[in-house]
Amino acid sequence: MELRQVEYFLAVVEHEGIGGAAASLGVAQPTISQALRGLERELGVQLFHRIGRGMVLSAAGRSMVGPSRQILRDVTAVEDLLATADGELAGRLDVMAFPALVLGPLVDLVAEFRQAYPKVAVRFGELKSEAQAASLIEDGHCEFVVAHLPLDEDGLDVVELGEQEYWLVYPADTEVPDGPVPLSALPKVPMVFVPRGHSLADEIEEAIRHAGARPPLAVLSDHREARLPLVLAGIGGTLVERSIAESARDRAIVREVEPRFARRFGIAFDPETLSPVGRAFVELIRARGTGPQGN
Repeated sequence: MELRQVEYFLAVVEHEGIGGAAASLGVAQPTISQALRGLERELGVQLFHRIGRGMVLSAAGRSMVGPSRQILRDVTAVEDLLATADGELAGRLDVMAFPALVLGPLVDLVAEFRQAYPKVAVRFGELKSEAQAASLIEDGHCEFVVAHLPLDEDGLDVVELGEQEYWLVYPADTEVPDGPVPLSALPKVPMVFVPRGHSLADEIEEAIRHAGARPPLAVLSDHREARLPLVLAGIGGTLVERSIAESARDRAIVREVEPRFARRFGIAFDPETLSPVGRAFVELIRARGTGPQGN
């Protein structure tokens, strides 16, 4: 197996076909096709089902994605180390995080890590579904996932980083009493929610229903980041992360919720597959006094 074949294989996976892979790599499509067929012959398995012009991963292909990404990550780490004359840690820290959690403790960790290891680049990817945490690490998409707890550990180490509190935000002309607003006494103001099926959305909706409140629905949005702009546009109220709510105090009505609504969040990783950069990041996390948490 050649490194070039592994690169081509992952490019086809990520671009869902040979055409996109060839364009991204700047090589001819037949070159990639030939390399993949050679890899399949060498391994004695079919990595893709070829359906028309499409490429669909076989079971063997899916099982190869994670190890292939790990191979490339390890090779990149070695190349970066050799390119650094003084042996200083170099490479890339790959983190996928639930969007609302890319702030606070995580930002502090990354800032401290970059100060200690300035030759390490950091990539933040968007975690669209917290249920995917284990599979994303197993498939090699990233080394770390930051999400709300509990997580399906599935062999991962999980370190709690903090807590995310949720506050109410209403359009600026909404009449809302001062002080924390009981869930049982939510104003009869249309609300902006995300659809059920998101674990946090389910919890928020269930808490409101349990309190006996029935606010009317204004917008159901798959885009979590659209909630605050929709509120500022006067469409309705919503519950958002405290940091986001506080940033809008001068443009909206912001209130705490009673009872307090909050969720813990943490960072997950597989200690058996960490790169040198990943191990250094874990050492920093441990040094800050946090420890593994049960789910």
